[in-house]
Amino acid sequence: MRRPRTAVLGARHWHVPLYVSAWADTHDVVLVQDVEPDGVTDIARRLEAPVCGEIGEALDAGPLDLAYVFGPHDRMVDTCLALVERGIPYVVEKPGGTGPEDVERIRDAAASAGVAATVPFVQRGGPVDHALSLAGAPTYQRASFVAGPPERYHAAGCSWMLEPARSGGGCLVNLAPHFIDLFLQRSRARRVELVAANLSASLHGEDVEDHVTLVLAGDDGSEAIIEVGYAFPSSPAKRYCSYTSAGEGGYVDVGTSGDVSFTRADGVTESSTIDVDSDPRYDVFVRQVADTWADGFAGLPTLADLADTMRLVWAAYKRSPIASVEVSHG
Repeated sequence: MRRPRTAVLGARHWHVPLYVSAWADTHDVVLVQDVEPDGVTDIARRLEAPVCGEIGEALDAGPLDLAYVFGPHDRMVDTCLALVERGIPYVVEKPGGTGPEDVERIRDAAASAGVAATVPFVQRGGPVDHALSLAGAPTYQRASFVAGPPERYHAAGCSWMLEPARSGGGCLVNLAPHFIDLFLQRSRARRVELVAANLSASLHGEDVEDHVTLVLAGDDGSEAIIEVGYAFPSSPAKRYCSYTSAGEGGYVDVGTSGDVSFTRADGVTESSTIDVDSDPRYDVFVRQVADTWADGFAGLPTLADLADTMRLVWAAYKRSPIASVEVSHG
């Protein structure tokens, strides 16, 4: 199969290093772009590709089969629309913009023009997703994914992630979409709504939230509780994560260590161990893109999936506490 001629746009993004090895193996990367080109020269060297500083220059450099869209979230819409105008299929990192109207705009434009696009919802189809599926369609599901402190975005050259106008938000917009998507994909509900959301920036005091708890409810009586945050210390361990799911098939519990306990509906418990690190999933995703780009990314997440997920994310930013009480500590 021919390797797609590919442009990497907005390459100074903390996820890009997770893609590079698979790109080198499966793609023909012909250009690496970033508004700070000096910051991506090492990546371009590994891919044996030239560097440029402007999106327009990158798109006019020659025929492209494919583009990957990274960079600040407030620039994603214009970049995606420029690709659609040129008929270039693309991969866009979530969130795809800074509000629901942004994602709906790129979804509708791509659909109208017949331009294929996909999204790296890398947890989908991975070890955690498979483990949770043992319980069957989720009746009650919980996901906790708490990553390292927000100063890591300064270190990565992505300080814009801590500017709400450019990022659209903090850990909610960045981490929660993966786990909302897992619930939406596995649920039998015809409609899922946000029923509770609590956002906090208490730990680090940044302009974006560093801890969030969401409660989602399906019209079939199902429920998902999703906790994400930047509350884990800077550490080689990288993050805390744990997951549970209850359904007709039984109950699954996945711990940070990767230990899985599946208690079947008949009461028998089975144990196993999986890799819960999500970082290697980006390599897997790139190889899936390489296998499907000529077929419109068949089987991979769509912009419609992204729009459904992000609609719930941005609803959480608008939600206010329903009630409060004064707590006596005496």
